[in-house]
Amino acid sequence: MLRFHFTSEDLTKVRVATEPHALWEIAVSLHRLQTRDGRWAYGPWFRTACASLRRTGLERTVKTFLLPLFPRASYFPDFLTPPEGIQGLDAGLEAVLATPYERVASEVDLLTRAVGAPAWAGRLTEREMREQLVGALRAYHRAVIAPHEEAIQERLHAERARHAHTLFHAGTEGMLTGLGPTIRWRPPVLEIDPYPDHRDVHLDGQGLLLIPSHFCWHTPIALADPGLPPVLLYPLHHPPAATPQADSPPLNALLGPSRAAILRASATGSTTTEAARRAGVTPTTASHHTAVLRDAGLITSHRHANTVLHTLTPLGAALLRTGPGGR
Repeated sequence: MLRFHFTSEDLTKVRVATEPHALWEIAVSLHRLQTRDGRWAYGPWFRTACASLRRTGLERTVKTFLLPLFPRASYFPDFLTPPEGIQGLDAGLEAVLATPYERVASEVDLLTRAVGAPAWAGRLTEREMREQLVGALRAYHRAVIAPHEEAIQERLHAERARHAHTLFHAGTEGMLTGLGPTIRWRPPVLEIDPYPDHRDVHLDGQGLLLIPSHFCWHTPIALADPGLPPVLLYPLHHPPAATPQADSPPLNALLGPSRAAILRASATGSTTTEAARRAGVTPTTASHHTAVLRDAGLITSHRHANTVLHTLTPLGAALLRTGPGGR
């Protein structure tokens, strides 16, 4: 179990990342390649990623160079996910290159003791070796993450809109309560369970940076070094992949397949574009359907900047929960 201990000051310093963290997304997408856990949520990405890695000749680089540095459900070096990654891929990779020799050596040693790092990992203290690593990370990002950046960005904006809504109605503690099924707010402690190890982090006025992640699945991740600024990478909600002819004939018959798909998408919060994608319709058509669902009292819509987030009302949730096709 991982436990973050908050003070009153820490509650005023909870922030949510404004952009995807490029290096964290690389790290946890590499985790997705190492397990079938959550494969249903990443099936289309997994297939296109594997094809892209084969086409670009990166399969061997990923297998022998990247995966050993990012073992799933285990320790991996903190310097590979620097805070500068929030500013974009280039800034994050520059920070990796600029990591002091001593820190690289220490964290590679921890990796070796945790999972048995390959012998060449010790050479990451050399700038030339880190330049090779940065080149591999950049090529990997270009092949399997960059093609999906628009969708990832859209989901992050929807998540921020969800948090803005919660903050307005329930404050910071309400936001902490709604981060996900493996995260529990038990004032003044935020608990993450299950977690690979048992650790207590006392924030002591530093606050906490929350980083929503597209590729993080089920278990949130924190930095291993307690001396670094505290962050918590946590998974965005992943609704099951569904088609307009999804798994609920009675609900489809009642609402029509497109509106039923949009209602299901709203169960975890959905923008109009996401709802359109789930329903297989254009955004304009999705806007019409969301208006009908909103007028029927099944969803509510909230605008945040240029994004409209659609979420279920209690009536809409009850319809999904009690209907034959409800989850």
